[in-house]
Amino acid sequence: MNRYVRPIRRNARPRRAFSGLFDRRFRLFQVVVLLAFALVGVRLFVLQVISHDFYSALASNQHEIFAELFPKRGTIYLKDPRSSSGTFPVAVNKDYTLVYAVPRDIGDPGLVAGQVSDILGLDESSVEERLSHRDDPYESLARRVSDEQADRMKALKIGGIGFGSESYRFYPEKEYLSHVLGFVGSDEQGKQIGRYGIEGFWNDELSGKPGYLETERDPLGRWIGAADRQLVPAQDGSDIVLTIDRSIQYVACDRLKKAVIQHDADGGAIVIMDPSTGAVLAMCGLPDFDPNDFSKVADASVFNNPAIFEAYEPGSIFKPITLAAAIDADKVGPNTTYEDTGQVQIGPYTIRNSDGKANGIQTMTQVLEKSLNTGTIFAVRELGAEPFLEYVRGFGFGTGSGIELETEVEGNISSLEKSGDIWSATASYGQGITVTPLQMTAAMGAIANGGKLMRPYLVDRIVSPDGRETVTEPTAIRQIISKRASTLVGGMMVRVIEDGHGKRAGVPGYWVAGKTGTAQVARTDGGGYDDQASIGSFVGFAPVDDPKFVMLVKIDRPKDVQWAESSAAPLFGEIADFLLNYMQIPPSRPK
Repeated sequence: MNRYVRPIRRNARPRRAFSGLFDRRFRLFQVVVLLAFALVGVRLFVLQVISHDFYSALASNQHEIFAELFPKRGTIYLKDPRSSSGTFPVAVNKDYTLVYAVPRDIGDPGLVAGQVSDILGLDESSVEERLSHRDDPYESLARRVSDEQADRMKALKIGGIGFGSESYRFYPEKEYLSHVLGFVGSDEQGKQIGRYGIEGFWNDELSGKPGYLETERDPLGRWIGAADRQLVPAQDGSDIVLTIDRSIQYVACDRLKKAVIQHDADGGAIVIMDPSTGAVLAMCGLPDFDPNDFSKVADASVFNNPAIFEAYEPGSIFKPITLAAAIDADKVGPNTTYEDTGQVQIGPYTIRNSDGKANGIQTMTQVLEKSLNTGTIFAVRELGAEPFLEYVRGFGFGTGSGIELETEVEGNISSLEKSGDIWSATASYGQGITVTPLQMTAAMGAIANGGKLMRPYLVDRIVSPDGRETVTEPTAIRQIISKRASTLVGGMMVRVIEDGHGKRAGVPGYWVAGKTGTAQVARTDGGGYDDQASIGSFVGFAPVDDPKFVMLVKIDRPKDVQWAESSAAPLFGEIADFLLNYMQIPPSRPK
């Protein structure tokens, strides 16, 4: 009997072994699928939760992406001892409503254009033309829209009309700080950038660093849709706290504006400093502007800060500098005498006193009291032309002060480098050289500060986004004259207010040091001076035995008075009276 035998295939494996292998592969497949779903889930969580706002904005090509890519500009503060924080914000970021359209979603461009233009005050035909671009996914209609206009627009619920929020720079103090702060404008590429003042000088610190999107691109530069994308967020800008006191700034600028109006002047400037540190407490200039509406300014020269940009011949306020140099060099003293004949002849030039008088035997103190040109010529001759030039340079004239502002000029003392006695003679009473109000204030601050010249500064501290502070330390530039010389000159300047032309700059109950100066104005159409124009200045400090402030006031081309004793001196006295009371400095003499 033959038995049928099933042939066995070569390489055949037992059924149980095959089943076990299949189970392991299936489990591996399940694990891979689960991991894939997990990765997709994590990716969706990142897209839909963590980066939902960013990617939805990216996908819809709307403006919200800028909030992630562009940093928040730092805030600028003034000191304000009356506030709980001790500071007050004067340059901030304010959100305004943006109205935009998606033309492809606009049903009737003509109808919508009429509604939009009526509320937003736009040209209807221009709006209709823009809304008719059906292929345009986004069209900005109006920026800085008021809340009332935005509410009216939203109430209409027009399809294809959207609303967003844009941040712009806002200056609550308006023109009172315009020259100090500057403003934020746009460059050629539309990027927001600081111009002039603190905004311009410290633009990099204030603006921060923009963010960016990391992603793979194809050879044509296009994003690869399946590639990973990583958002690197922007780094916000640093905050800046200024040395300026809000109350002092307001009073100084307000009084300056009233004085300019009173005298029908072309403009003016005020600088107030702490002579012991160089910290600027106030800085004002006219004409000024509203940095919120800087585009409305017709003449861009208004943006230049008169305190640092407009160099002028200082006139007689320079005489204390000349006498300080001669006294420090032991060439003259407060009681040194000379004979005033009313004029000095230097070659073909005749130099006279401003009052045209010959006063006979006079002391150096009387030279300041009566503002005698012949007296400072005597002092500079005793000193010598070359040492005089070195002292003038030592006081900081002819070079920038280093203040943290754009557009500072150096002034011009190059005439003192020329040969001939006439140049040092005229410079001795502030003619033939030019200085800025800030330079003159800092130099007078050295006399008030025991002969030590301090670097003027405006920034008290910089606060980074993580809270770290960089504090400005006062910097002494040099000891230009001795403490003895500074004390003597300070006492001589007190006599100017007690017995001389500066009486209206005095404050009852206090010893105030100061000097008037009525400067001639050089003609712009040729040589010589304009007989119909002058600049009145007054510079001084108080209290004389322990100065808490040094101040310069300047009135440009007053129309109703000729001499500084009637324009700049009264203004100095008003502000000095406020400062002494505000700083709670007790009187040192009977009123």
